[in-house]
Amino acid sequence: MTENRRLHLLAAISTGAVLGAAGMIFLYAPQDAVEGPVQRLFYVHAPAAIAAYCCFALVLLGSAAYLWRHSLVGDRVARAAAPVGLVFTTVTFAMGMIWAKPMWGWDPGQTWDARMTSTAVLWVVYAGYLMVRRFATPGHAAMRLAAVVGIVGFVDVPVVHFSVEWWRTLHPSPILTNPSGPALPPEMLLTFGVSTVAILLLAGALVAIRYRIEARRDEREELAVANQLSPTATGVR
Repeated sequence: MTENRRLHLLAAISTGAVLGAAGMIFLYAPQDAVEGPVQRLFYVHAPAAIAAYCCFALVLLGSAAYLWRHSLVGDRVARAAAPVGLVFTTVTFAMGMIWAKPMWGWDPGQTWDARMTSTAVLWVVYAGYLMVRRFATPGHAAMRLAAVVGIVGFVDVPVVHFSVEWWRTLHPSPILTNPSGPALPPEMLLTFGVSTVAILLLAGALVAIRYRIEARRDEREELAVANQLSPTATGVR
């Protein structure tokens, strides 16, 4: 019951934070003079990418813990974080495409973009990770294979992040990590900060809920195996 209350509290806090961030996005942050209303997608697009990075970092750490120590907790963390990271990657991808169309007239079928391509690869890699978890025969062999995919897949995260610096792309250059400081007015910068915290809280709540689901599933599987091996189940008297 205590764990349920903690999850409910975390869910309530993250929901309140997201609602507060939405209010700031539409009511507090000024409208961009050049891009207009579509620029408000930035406050979801960029934080969703950060949340996806964090989730895939959890997959990396959990997978490494399993390969190194055979940590079932680590494997469970990776299982919980991967689908959440994939959801936020999808949000990032969709928001970016919606934003790019009116601003640059970008057509993904005609113009190659390094950020878009590397993000698509990231999505495919972790979708493949989930397929391994779903369809591989349960057991340590499947856990090892998934762990390897989770670790190798993280290599694409820095590629996505630095793609706008390594290649010439339609995606704008970073505006928050300029040597001269963030290229945003204070109201936009504050809104971005609040939105980032809110989306990270939401991602944390979703990972915690998924972890609880995976823990319960493991308990049921262990109980089923124990029942099959018990003397009564095997007919031994």
